[in-house]
Amino acid sequence: MRARDTLSYAIGAIRLRKLRAGLTTLGIVIGIAAIVALMSFTEGFQVALTSQFQEGFATDTVIVSTRSGGIFGGSPSDFSLFVNDTALIDGLGSVQASAAIVSKACSVEKGDWTRTLSISGVNFTTYKAIYSTFSPESGEIPDKPANDSVVVGYSLHDPYKNGTIILNVGDSIVLSYSVRNGTKMIQLNRTMEVTGILGEIGAFGLGPVDSGVYIPILAATGFFATEDASQIIVKLTSSDTSTINAVSKEIETLYNNQVTVTSPTALLSTISSILGTVSLLLGGIAGISLLVAGVGIMNIMIVSLIERTREIGILKALGAKGRTVMTIFLAEALVVGLIGAIVGIVVGGLIANIISVALARGGGFAGIGGGGFGNGSGAAAFAVIKPVITPYLVSMALFFGVIVSVVFALYPSWRASRLVPVEALRYE
Repeated sequence: MRARDTLSYAIGAIRLRKLRAGLTTLGIVIGIAAIVALMSFTEGFQVALTSQFQEGFATDTVIVSTRSGGIFGGSPSDFSLFVNDTALIDGLGSVQASAAIVSKACSVEKGDWTRTLSISGVNFTTYKAIYSTFSPESGEIPDKPANDSVVVGYSLHDPYKNGTIILNVGDSIVLSYSVRNGTKMIQLNRTMEVTGILGEIGAFGLGPVDSGVYIPILAATGFFATEDASQIIVKLTSSDTSTINAVSKEIETLYNNQVTVTSPTALLSTISSILGTVSLLLGGIAGISLLVAGVGIMNIMIVSLIERTREIGILKALGAKGRTVMTIFLAEALVVGLIGAIVGIVVGGLIANIISVALARGGGFAGIGGGGFGNGSGAAAFAVIKPVITPYLVSMALFFGVIVSVVFALYPSWRASRLVPVEALRYE
């Protein structure tokens, strides 16, 4: 029997048993849809996260912090970084500029509006040179700011993106925090004037964020009564890995290995690797449903074999060989797998897009990363996730849909090919 005739016969058999074929195909559709939805959404998440990190990070920088104040924490350490350590770091080779950051959690008040936020004291001029996102949408970021100047992120200006303005240029806000004096708690206050509103960043990262509050470094050291820096951001002359590694080693040697030097590019690479592993794990979990569908195909084809015993006997009596009968059954499985895979890819893409739209409208991740306030940077990053269905994912989905169907149809097809014509014709 020619290949075209075999395929035609297989399609005819499927049409004759539409309900059974539809239920068999449904198992493949569910398995492929689960794989495509999870992996396309994970890929989209990775793309969005990478994009957000690249905006929030400057790839030609490294971040210097104490071992107890690193990005992910660390073992306790009495070692401290100081604001004037930037002079030491600026003297190293391949260093273009460095900016110390003095941070403290403070209450921010304007009338009845109050939030507890992290206040960052930075050198405005150097910080602008390091991070392009530290740029005003309204007002200005002065190179020689007054001690009462403050720059705020976009989510503190228009948190709900509907024109409900909380902080604007020219507004006065009160920063306050408490210190202990013996058995008493004393609240220290300072009135500041908003001179600039940052443009919307919508990014993760170690640089400026939408919920950030930035004051001049001199004002921070005076108000917080400390010269300790939580971090020092170092801008390099190049983003080459060799330059980053060389400068990182120099800084560690300078501080006798008492500090942690973090490269944003290395951190991003680690996160991408973790997400890749998670993607494979999710794909494996979704693949279990595909195996279940394969078992269902085997079960239904065995039932079909029993029902079609006389039909197989007639085919063999007319001269069909065992391999022809086997090919017919495998062709049916191939068609079912191909149709199921195609429909599953479409359904999976729709599911992933529905999840994306739900998140963009304030779904499950909407409150992450915003510091408890409005539409923070984390929420914005999750809101822009768009599923990514690559040609590789489509080809793999088609491959697995077909291969699972064919593999699980091998045994029923083999049994069909081994039927003896006389016994098959005698079967009731």
